[in-house]
Amino acid sequence: MREKYLVFGSPVIEQEEIDEVVSTLQSGWLGTGPKVAMFEEEFRNYVGANYAIAVASCTAGLHLSVVALGIKEGDEVIVPALTFAATANAVIHSGAKPVLVDVDRSTMTLNYDDVKRKITSRTKAIIPVHFAGRAADMDELQAISHEYGIHIINDAAHAIETEYHGKKIGAFADITSYSFYVTKNLTTAEGGMIVTDNEAIANRLKIYALHGMSKDAWKRFSDDGYKHYQVVFPGFKYNMTDIQASLGIHQLRKVDRLHKRREEVWNIYNDRLKHLPLILPAPQDPNSRHGLHLYIILVDDTKTNITRDQLITELHRRNIGTGVHYLGLNWHPFYQQEFGYKIGDFPNSDFISERTLSIPFSAKLTDQDVEDVIEALEDIFKAPGALK
Repeated sequence: MREKYLVFGSPVIEQEEIDEVVSTLQSGWLGTGPKVAMFEEEFRNYVGANYAIAVASCTAGLHLSVVALGIKEGDEVIVPALTFAATANAVIHSGAKPVLVDVDRSTMTLNYDDVKRKITSRTKAIIPVHFAGRAADMDELQAISHEYGIHIINDAAHAIETEYHGKKIGAFADITSYSFYVTKNLTTAEGGMIVTDNEAIANRLKIYALHGMSKDAWKRFSDDGYKHYQVVFPGFKYNMTDIQASLGIHQLRKVDRLHKRREEVWNIYNDRLKHLPLILPAPQDPNSRHGLHLYIILVDDTKTNITRDQLITELHRRNIGTGVHYLGLNWHPFYQQEFGYKIGDFPNSDFISERTLSIPFSAKLTDQDVEDVIEALEDIFKAPGALK
């Protein structure tokens, strides 16, 4: 039994981040300013995009993306059933309808046969989720996009480091939105980034993110004199602050080092958990780079009598934290009542939803932390009656 509770996604915060935040606080410039601009520039270079706009969250980024593409009431956007609510809610907030599709049971990314079945004359975009850091098949997605004239908006909340066939996944979409939430591989506590190669879209995103004020209004945050602003769109309050960017600048500079540590943990889990009644993550695509954001196990109910929820409870009793990513959107009352979805509509997503569990996975984990997780799982499945 561990003495201290192990959080499943604890971030790595080092002295560089602390010093940068203190420096920002001492400067008196706390809102959107030079640190945000620096973070945008470094992130743009990291992912190889022409434009990057820092925002308050990935959810804000997804919402802005849908709006910037002119998607509105009467339109439809295809969204995987297995995702966080924000993916669908961003569509709903624009007035459009999210159309749910099933996922691949192994990779947990979009099932393209179901995507093709759900496309109608009202379909304006597809939002692939690069689940747990695994790139969706972007060749297939781009072929569909070109055939039907449909936009691609990447939900890259899990996928900062993710690459597909040698390129960051943002290279394969009209717009990509990233998350810097506290559990993510790069954190600013709250925050996100939108990237695009399209200048016109980038200008709209920047305007819409700050009350719909003309892009020159951002110069109000510089020290070269006051600038009058003009509102050209009923926009939103989605801008990032310099305090958040102070974290992000240094988190980004160490993101590949931290990825290597997560890969070590990933490989240990793969080796040590394979004898347990669990379905482990699918092998990584050798032609792509997995972002390694979550380590997801599925309870194999053909081999154990322990349910997913019972396993969560037993791990909690042993001071091991977990997550569930996710219960499919069709499992939630709002989407059932508003759109008529029900459990059973998406066989693969439903299979995962009933069995999925995310165990502690972070570059902050020590070797002993990893050992504690493995020993806790082994102990649980040794209990009388645990195995079939």
